[in-house]
Amino acid sequence: MKIPGSQPRVKSCLFAAAALGANDAILVDTALDVTEDTVVTEFDGQPDVPRNVTVKGNDANVTGDVVVVGTNAGGAVITETIALDAANLVAGNKAFKTVTEVTLPPYATANTERVRIGLGAKLGLPVALSRNTVLAAYLDNAREGTAPTVTVDAAALEANTATLNSALDGSDVIIDLYETL
Repeated sequence: MKIPGSQPRVKSCLFAAAALGANDAILVDTALDVTEDTVVTEFDGQPDVPRNVTVKGNDANVTGDVVVVGTNAGGAVITETIALDAANLVAGNKAFKTVTEVTLPPYATANTERVRIGLGAKLGLPVALSRNTVLAAYLDNAREGTAPTVTVDAAALEANTATLNSALDGSDVIIDLYETL
């Protein structure tokens, strides 16, 4: 965190071996209950680096909200609600370092509806920024020709993310930025 009145610091943020996340990296297909929410606390995986999560149903009838609870890069507890959209992949916006609980809605029309939770491409920056101060992004030590898409929020660390123009491939990612007030 930058101290008010101090000079800005340039920071290199390393995301070691960031791979493109599978759409079931956190939770494989999980059946929905007929009437009750399903609360899951044991997972098939965790984020390799702080990043957003995705939700995906298995058919056109899957609706409702998935509530994801976990921690951000600083260790604070965070929650995000992501609306399911049938069998379409829906990306969340907050960067999770860990996922500790997921609440799935009841099924809508049939006892065949399932949901999976995966990992997205938005990498969680380790500092809260008041404006986009990303100077450069590197994938496998090669500077990206197109600047990453950056989202900032001075109050919520988990809302500060960067999405590279190139697909994540398991190589190291470095994002250079300077800290803001």
